[in-house]
Amino acid sequence: MNNAYCSDKYQYTMGKSYYECGHKDRIAIFNLFYRKAPENNNWAVVSGTEEVIEMVRHLGDEPESFYEKFLPGEEYREFRRYLSTMRFTGDIYAMREGEIVFPNQPIVTVVGPLIEAQVLETPMLTILNHQMAVATKASRVCRATNHPVSEFGSRRAHGPWAAVYGAKAAIIAGCASTSNILTGAMSGVPSTGTMAHSFVTSYGSTVEGEHEAFRDYIKTHRGENIILLIDTYDTLRCGILNAIRAFRESGIDDSYPGGYGVRLDSGDLAYLSTEVRRILDEHGLTKCKIFATNGLDEYLITDLERQGARIDSYGVGDAIATSKAAPCFGNVYKLVQIDDKPVLKRSEDKIKLINPGFQVTYRIDVKSDKSAAPDGMIHKVDVTCLRGDSLEKAILAGEEITVRDEYDAYKYKTFPKGEYTARPLQLPVIKGGERVAEVHTLPEKKAFFDDNLLHFSPAERRLINPHYYKVDISDDLYNTKMEILDILVREIKSFTID
Repeated sequence: MNNAYCSDKYQYTMGKSYYECGHKDRIAIFNLFYRKAPENNNWAVVSGTEEVIEMVRHLGDEPESFYEKFLPGEEYREFRRYLSTMRFTGDIYAMREGEIVFPNQPIVTVVGPLIEAQVLETPMLTILNHQMAVATKASRVCRATNHPVSEFGSRRAHGPWAAVYGAKAAIIAGCASTSNILTGAMSGVPSTGTMAHSFVTSYGSTVEGEHEAFRDYIKTHRGENIILLIDTYDTLRCGILNAIRAFRESGIDDSYPGGYGVRLDSGDLAYLSTEVRRILDEHGLTKCKIFATNGLDEYLITDLERQGARIDSYGVGDAIATSKAAPCFGNVYKLVQIDDKPVLKRSEDKIKLINPGFQVTYRIDVKSDKSAAPDGMIHKVDVTCLRGDSLEKAILAGEEITVRDEYDAYKYKTFPKGEYTARPLQLPVIKGGERVAEVHTLPEKKAFFDDNLLHFSPAERRLINPHYYKVDISDDLYNTKMEILDILVREIKSFTID
């Protein structure tokens, strides 16, 4: 399947009009961004830009006969011939995977001939809306605990594509591992797994059958990390005891170099984990880890830890794989400039008013003695500018800058010369239709997110009622938006028809 054509037909009906009316080569700028993060989150996690770059590369790979399937008829013949040779020839700027992004900031900016940029809308949104939903949820789950979280929701994901790339997104945003072998193989990272209840019941539904299952599993996986599932029949009366028995018979104890443990998948996890920990310690297996699963999410994990659960690692499935509490992420793709003219969409809903023009966002950092970040710098404010405007020039020159709240002129912050650093969040990934983006491994993307997160304050990272990080726009961008609105409102007020 060529993902470049996972599109809506209206992208192509508009394209025909652009083509026949002589607008196809006008230079358009589109921004992809979101207006509100799910679950009252303060921010979202970027994942999917790598697949966007790959998708763009395949635009124009299909023969003319392909387009006849959804654009039939003689009236589309010339347009079909054009589409069969049309490739993306413009530029794309995007945030890195693992970047933390706030509402209204451009995650991807597309600059190119109007028709080429237009037809990228739906496939681009398909990719980023899915992966960012999963990544943002995974970040919430992982922030609920200091213990490792494994993603294993492939069986609940909305299809194989979603399972593979959702697992990737989850790892970027904090998960220690995934059970999905294809994600592991494609990304060069190991996948993880233990056993299912069917492995135990395949030895017959008896207590001795459970013991034999554990013994055989250990025998066939010696040298690896060994986790035994102990809740098939009765966790405390036989499961944990059979596990201890099998470990002893196999010579597995605290000196075992591969790591070992047991898994709980049902029942009162807080109570069972404390009892299992007590029993293990009484038998001298103090380094035996307790792994817990069973419909977990960030709220249940938080509550388990509040109750004093003795769990060393969590496995989370559908809550992450489907972003179960908020499965639809709200990225949109809007035209912000045509040729050299900034444009915007105005709406009765205030939240749908967009920022016009060719934009770039800078993240401003300052030194802090209280920072947990390794370099001592903390993220202080993000500001989105028009490229080349007065604020961007001042930032690039390292001069004193003042950033104002868009909605409250009395809220502002001045950063003296030499007392801040700034980096652009949108980087070139495609130039003239060719890839220029650096290639990063999945561990590098995860490390980038982890480091980025450390530069935000604990109050900004918390799950409930987070402190809202300052996100502003430059005076020039604000003035451009207001000028367009003022002209538009005047025209609307005076508009009549005969």
